[in-house]
Amino acid sequence: MKILVTGGASGLGQKITEQLATNKDVKVFATYNSSGKLATEYFGNFSNVQLVQCNFKEKENVQILCKLIEDENIDVLVNNAFPGMFKNHFHKINSELFLNSFNDYIIPTIEITQSAINIFRKKKFGKIITILSSFILNKPPIGLSAYVAEKNYLFSLAKSWATENARFNITSNMVSPSFMQTSLNKDTDERILEGMKNDLPLKAFLTPVDVAQSVNFLAFCSQQINGNNIIINQATDLI
Repeated sequence: MKILVTGGASGLGQKITEQLATNKDVKVFATYNSSGKLATEYFGNFSNVQLVQCNFKEKENVQILCKLIEDENIDVLVNNAFPGMFKNHFHKINSELFLNSFNDYIIPTIEITQSAINIFRKKKFGKIITILSSFILNKPPIGLSAYVAEKNYLFSLAKSWATENARFNITSNMVSPSFMQTSLNKDTDERILEGMKNDLPLKAFLTPVDVAQSVNFLAFCSQQINGNNIIINQATDLI
């Protein structure tokens, strides 16, 4: 089985790639933008991991990745890459920032997924796994309107992918993790972190390994599992 993990060389993606690569019958293609050196060192002992440079902001890079999907006959696509978020109240955000963020994140994800679906339909098999966020449920956090909107957009697309492609033996499932302490939120105030932790069922933050295990399940589960969104470690007041 051949699996492509976008943004699979660092952060959450690194753990997803590592988890998938423990299966020696799998070859994992993991994209990176600027973390190539560190990723090469980290995955040096993984003979079944191939790193692929791809900057979502460079159209040529995305086109090359789409060609790789075809050439390698990918079986599973994990949409994980995320170029970063900007935090601000909605009324203070210039509308151009919404457009730029959409072009830098959503459009490349669409193009990559279209390429994968075209391959999957030909061989009547494929899996799409899209990493979302529990922020899309119920009450969203303050200052992340663009991020939440983009994840909701992908949620709707992922549901459509499931419906439109089911008869071709193609599945589309999602994973929506709650807050994790990663480089994306390393500046969060400790007092806020403590309050968030107390709201969680296990009084502990989710880890990238927890999410990676869920992705691993979806990568190898029955094709009967389709159109589902796995919500991980949701706050108790939202269950």
